[in-house]
Amino acid sequence: MQTELLYARDVMVRDLITVAPEMPILDIHRLFVEEEIHGAPVVGEDGIVYGVISTMDLLRVVRDELDTARPDDRVESLTAEQAMTTQLVTVRPDTPLEDVARTMLEHRIHRVLVTGEDRQLEGVISAFDMLRVIGKAPSQLHRTGFSL
Repeated sequence: MQTELLYARDVMVRDLITVAPEMPILDIHRLFVEEEIHGAPVVGEDGIVYGVISTMDLLRVVRDELDTARPDDRVESLTAEQAMTTQLVTVRPDTPLEDVARTMLEHRIHRVLVTGEDRQLEGVISAFDMLRVIGKAPSQLHRTGFSL
C-alpha cells in the first residue's frame, strides 16, 4: 500500500503577520496586542527573513535600555532590527513532517519558519499546527511514517 508523506508545505500557515526591520517596538507591541499574537517574523522589503521578534524580545530590549540609564525617549526609537532574534531555525517546504517535529524538539522551539532557497519566507509551522495534524488523523501517522 503506497502512502503519502506529509511535508512542511502541507501544514505550514501561509497567511502571516510580519514586521519590517525598521518598525518601532512600541508599534510592534500594539500589533501583538491587537492581533493577540506573541511573535512575528521580521521580513525586509525583499521578502527575506532577517529575524523573529517576540514579546520576550520586546521585554529584554526595554529592560536593557532602562538598565543603561539612558533617557526614556530612547525606548521609543528602538526598532525590530535592534530587538529581534537573528538565530533562525528554518526548514524547507519539502521537509518531511517527521523531520520538522524532530527539529522543533531538538531546538526546543514552538515554531519553525519555512523558507525557500533564497531565505524568502513561505510559511510557519507551530507546535499547535503539528498537534492539529496528529489530532486529525492519528491512524494515518503510522502509515505515513510520522512518529514522535
